[in-house]
Amino acid sequence: MLLKIGELARLTGLTIRTLHHYDSIGLLSPSARTQAGYRLYQHSDMDRLHRIMALRKFGLSLADIANALAGPDLPLSAIVAQQIAMLERQIAQASTLRERLRSLQAQLAQGQAPELAEWLTTMELMTMYDKYFTPEELQQIPLLSDAAVEQEWKALVARVRAVKDAGAGPGDARAQALATEWMVKLVRDTGAHPGLFARLNNMHAQEPSMQATTSIDGDLMQFIIAAFNASRIALYQPFLNEQEYAHLVANYGKRSGEWPALIAAVRAAIDARTPPTDPAVLQLARQWLDLFRSYAGTDPATQLKFRQAHQQEPRLMEGSFVDAAMLQYLSAAMAVVAQERPGA
Repeated sequence: MLLKIGELARLTGLTIRTLHHYDSIGLLSPSARTQAGYRLYQHSDMDRLHRIMALRKFGLSLADIANALAGPDLPLSAIVAQQIAMLERQIAQASTLRERLRSLQAQLAQGQAPELAEWLTTMELMTMYDKYFTPEELQQIPLLSDAAVEQEWKALVARVRAVKDAGAGPGDARAQALATEWMVKLVRDTGAHPGLFARLNNMHAQEPSMQATTSIDGDLMQFIIAAFNASRIALYQPFLNEQEYAHLVANYGKRSGEWPALIAAVRAAIDARTPPTDPAVLQLARQWLDLFRSYAGTDPATQLKFRQAHQQEPRLMEGSFVDAAMLQYLSAAMAVVAQERPGA
């Protein structure tokens, strides 16, 4: 189907003037013209226009976009994955603003004047969130839209803090049970969306105001992560010999911070229906194998034990944001990687 410039402008929300400008600078030229000289855009032009619009959203100038499009072809699936990641940052930020506004609303309803610092923090969050969120996006995720879910989280945070303050370490059974409950709730309350989980982690690490609102500071997060890792290590132990288990204990947590973003990227590729043979997906598969080997080692016999553990111990999948469909998708990509790198 061919679209005239006016039709394309109406359907995409761009102006005719913008499309004229893109054509004049060689950024997006129509594939065809009528005998009278009118621009006609076809399906292949939509791919390039999507790239242009996405890169503009990322803050690139038109000159930088032209340079990017002139270089090696970046798969559209990778650009879509970046767009998804950007939206997930917006979702995490809006949650904090909503909580702050609810607090202010309660104070105002009681005739109280909020502290100046509280007003300033709220306005800071408003400025930050306005760049990222729509109300519709917030309603789609229980963690950010369901008051009952929020109360559950407040109670869970209080229980975790009580156990931590009592001196429990990551190896404590109570700590491990709470960490598993925490991660399972995260999967449930983010709609099982690993990208949101990754962005929530980033928000907590980078935004002090969010930490203050949720009462989840860096120390508490580290406690949860360490306890959750310890619970996973314990589940692997029956499948490994003493040497393999010692290697696992020494290395399992070293690169655990790299998993959320990688899992999110794989999920984004699946959602974008990117074939597992796509170069971008193959690179994700290589990263996955690298992280797996960082704690499982390079011995194929030992690696097989880890795979058997996952087949026989369903608790290893709890709170991981990894499901059978994702593993099947990665398996197809890894089969290609193994052929490219014999012995991998």
